Amino acid sequence: MERSEDAAEAGMSNRWPEILVALFLFAIGVIVVSDSIRVGTGWEEGEGPRAGYFPFYIGSILLISSGWILIGALARIRKPQPQFATWEELRSVMQMLVPLSIYIVAVVFLGLYVSSFVLIAYFMKVHGKFGVIGTVLTSVGVPLAAFMLFERWFLVPLPKGPLELMLGL
Repeated sequence: MERSEDAAEAGMSNRWPEILVALFLFAIGVIVVSDSIRVGTGWEEGEGPRAGYFPFYIGSILLISSGWILIGALARIRKPQPQFATWEELRSVMQMLVPLSIYIVAVVFLGLYVSSFVLIAYFMKVHGKFGVIGTVLTSVGVPLAAFMLFERWFLVPLPKGPLELMLGL
């Protein structure tokens, strides 16, 4: 019986998150360094640093540090690693990460206000267990307050979708 409890509590070791984050940061470093070289990394006499001067060095530091982490992680690949998170903890993270990722994509197609309405309603109803009235009032009120604050008072346009365009907002 104890063996199944251990299996339920088991999770992901530090190995793969460490390797994946190091690879991701290494890729960002490659992009920064290569683009810095494209725009110029030198020092112009009388003008100062070119556009890629400082980003080149930041990208180089990122390459070196992420490469160091990657080499260390790969050197320990066969050794036991401490636990990064249990499967239950990862499940909780995914319950937040997946809806937020969908929200980010939805903002592009539906606009900020409709996407925010759906996200707030989802989190309040599914995760917060709020009632219908509170969920609807908050889900409508927050995007409406954001619209009034940014669009009307500060005159800062935020991403709009087909509904706002249809309403002429």
